[in-house]
Amino acid sequence: MKYTSIKTAEFISRPNRFTAHVIVDNHEEIVHVKNTGRCREILQTGTTVILQESKNEKRKTKYSIIAAYKEDVLINIDSLVPNMVVYQAIKEKKIEHIHDVTKLSREVVYGNSRFDLYFEANDKRGFIEVKGVTLENEGVALFPDAPTQRGCKHIYEMMNAVKEGYAGYIFFLIQLKGVKYFTPHEIRDPEFTKALRLAIANGVTVLAYDSLVFEDEIIIGDPVEVRL
Repeated sequence: MKYTSIKTAEFISRPNRFTAHVIVDNHEEIVHVKNTGRCREILQTGTTVILQESKNEKRKTKYSIIAAYKEDVLINIDSLVPNMVVYQAIKEKKIEHIHDVTKLSREVVYGNSRFDLYFEANDKRGFIEVKGVTLENEGVALFPDAPTQRGCKHIYEMMNAVKEGYAGYIFFLIQLKGVKYFTPHEIRDPEFTKALRLAIANGVTVLAYDSLVFEDEIIIGDPVEVRL
């Protein structure tokens, strides 16, 4: 996923989930945050952030935050991008666990949910739900950074799909490089962790991959160990 029209800025504050104050081109600007998660460990006063300029003149904000530096590590925080990165990686045959794909569709309804991806391969068909991971602590990637009822709903719906004969994948795209392993954030959301463990016991496959992150690009990286 390639970005255009980017700029660096200095983060000041985030008064709500959707907007933040930054210093760009030597003046303060209100910008959109492309992630409704907390991101408190990342978006701290003085942090260098990466902005993407919008070409939509009707927008209230000129820029969106798409990434931020945590010390010397660049973390992509764009919550819209993981689906696109995984979709492209599957198309380019970069996901070793999902291969020989003959059909790949985005945003497909199943039951009461809308899964991110639907695929058909020579010997199976199934759904993939993609979760973007931005929280890192001492080299460990964690999800979620806040309780997510929607996330739990997707997991239980995926279990139902597997019971009906579909292949089911929960795919965690870690939006940075250099983590040791991935694990669900049980302290922040014990219900999500419980659901994920139950899903694995019922045939759902859980995958985690890291990412190569640049100021103007994010692409799929390598498989990361999942610990439950």
